[in-house]
Amino acid sequence: MSTHRTRRRTLALALVPLTALALTSCSGTAHGGGPQGAATAYQLTDTTPAAKGDLSSFTWSLFAEPTSLDYAYSFDYPPNTVLANVCESLLRWNPDLTVSPGLAASYANPTPTTWVYTIRSGVHFHDGTLLTADDVVASLRRNLDPDVGSDWAYPFRNVKSVDRTGPMQVTVTLSRPDSTFNKYLAASPGTVESAATLKADGKDYGNPGKGVNCTGPFSFSSWTPGQSIVLKRFDGYWDPKLKARSGQVKFVFLSDATARVNAFQTGEVDGGWMVPPDSYRQLSTSAAGTLYYGRNTTVADEVVGNLKGVLGNAQVRQALLMAIDRKGIITAGAGGVGDIADSLVTRNNWDGSGSAASVDALLKNLPQYPYDPAKAKALAAEAGVHGQTVVIATSPLDSQTTIITQAVAQAATAIGLKPQIDTVSADKYTALFTDPAARKGIDLFLTFWYTSITDPLDMYGSLQTGAFSNYGGWSDPQFDAAVNQAVGAYDPAAHAAAAAQAQQIAMQQLPWLPLYTEPVSVFLGRRITGVKPSIDYLYYPWAAEIGAKDSGAKG
Repeated sequence: MSTHRTRRRTLALALVPLTALALTSCSGTAHGGGPQGAATAYQLTDTTPAAKGDLSSFTWSLFAEPTSLDYAYSFDYPPNTVLANVCESLLRWNPDLTVSPGLAASYANPTPTTWVYTIRSGVHFHDGTLLTADDVVASLRRNLDPDVGSDWAYPFRNVKSVDRTGPMQVTVTLSRPDSTFNKYLAASPGTVESAATLKADGKDYGNPGKGVNCTGPFSFSSWTPGQSIVLKRFDGYWDPKLKARSGQVKFVFLSDATARVNAFQTGEVDGGWMVPPDSYRQLSTSAAGTLYYGRNTTVADEVVGNLKGVLGNAQVRQALLMAIDRKGIITAGAGGVGDIADSLVTRNNWDGSGSAASVDALLKNLPQYPYDPAKAKALAAEAGVHGQTVVIATSPLDSQTTIITQAVAQAATAIGLKPQIDTVSADKYTALFTDPAARKGIDLFLTFWYTSITDPLDMYGSLQTGAFSNYGGWSDPQFDAAVNQAVGAYDPAAHAAAAAQAQQIAMQQLPWLPLYTEPVSVFLGRRITGVKPSIDYLYYPWAAEIGAKDSGAKG
C-alpha cells in the first residue's frame, strides 16, 4: 500500500502581488546558497539559551487543527507537532538529524534482511502499564494492515514480518535488504502505543474523545475541537534528560496568519513553529520575543503533474526552470530567507554520507539551471514550444503560494507557453496529492516537501515508477535501478553513490522543478526558551526542553 505525502503547509496569509513584497531577513551570518547563491543573509541556530527554571504552562500556536492524533495518519505538520511530545518511536531523530536509541535500547542488523530490537525496560505508558515487546509488535504491525490504511505503509513495503522473539526483543524480517527501513523507525513509522489501548479504542483511537496513551514526556489531557489540545507533564517519564520543564502545554489553532502574528506580539501565545514568512522582518525586531531559524530538509517544488502535454519534454521542463526567477521568489515570498535549490533534497539529507569533502564530490556535477529567460526561450523553441497552454493549480492558502504561482506563470509566458492559473479550494488542492482524478488537466502544482529521515532516498524513492507520490507518472529505468541499488546498499559509501546517481538523473529529467530551500522558523516569546530549532520537531519531544527564561518565573 502506498502513502499520500501531501506535506503541505496551509498557512492562510493574505494574497500579495509579486512586486509588492521585497522583504529583507533579520541580520545574521550569511548562509551558503545553491548555484546562484543565497538570496540574503540569515543565521541558523542549533540551540536557544537553556531554560533557567520550570513553568506551570505555556501556550503554542498551530496553523491548523489536526484531523487525528493516530500515528498511522499523522503525516503533516499539525498532528506531528503535537504527537512528537506524547508518543515515542523505537529510535530518536535528534535536532542535528542523527539517529540514536529511543524505546529500543539497542538494535542490530545480523543479516541484510533482519533487524533485531532490544526493547527498553522500565518504561511506562501514561496509564501506568509497562512497555513490552507485544506493544511494539502490535504498533508496528498496524502499518502493514490494509484495514488500517496507514499513511506510513511505504517504509514497510519490504517488511515480511514483525515478531516477538524474546521477552523484550522484537525482530523485523525483510523480504529484501532495505537500508532505509531502520531510519524510518525514528519517525512516526516507529511509534509505539499500548497494544491494549489500540484494541480497546479501535477506530476511535486518536480522536478528540479518546486521545492516545503513549510513553512521551507529556500525556494527552484534552482536545476541544476547533479550539485547542492540552498536554500535561508525565511525571513517570523514563528519560531524565528530557523530563518536561513545563507542567502543561496548550496548543491553540490559529489558521489566520495575521492572527498568529498578533498572538505572538501580544503574548497571547508563547511561541510557534512555521512563522509566516511575510512576518519575518516584523518579528525579527519584535520586543515580544525572538525569531530563530534552524536546519531543515524542506524544498519548495513545482510538481509536474502531466507528462502527456508539452511538459512531457524534459527540455521544456529545463527551460521552464531556467526562466523562473527563484531568487526573486525567495525575496518576495520567503521573506528573503532561503537558498535556491540545486536538487530535490537539501544538503542536510546527505550529512550522513561522510565528510564535507565527500558530500561535495557527490554533488559537484549536478546540472544547473541559472536564471536566463533568453536562453530558456531559445531552448523551449527548439523543443517545439509555440503557445501551448499549461495549467498551474493553486489555492488561496498564503502569500508565499500566490507569489510562487505568479512567478511560474511569468516564466511560462517568457518561454512561449500560455499559462492558465486554476485556483481551487484548499480541500481540492489537497486532493491533488491523493486522487489521480483530481490531477487530470493539471500541469503544475506546488508542494513544500520535507523528508522524515536523513537520507535523500526518502525523496527519490517517491519518484520511482508506480510510486504513489510520483504524481506525474514519470518513469526512468536507470533512475529506478539506481534507487533500488541505493536501498539495498548498507555500506554508506555505496549507498550514497547510488543515491547520487539517482539524483543526477532526476536533475537532468526534472520530474519536479526544485525552487528553493528554507530553514525551519520558530518564534519564542519573552518568557520561554530551550528549544533546538530543527525539522526534527516533527518527531522529537521538543516541548519538554522549553522552560522559563527567568529562573524566578513559574507562569
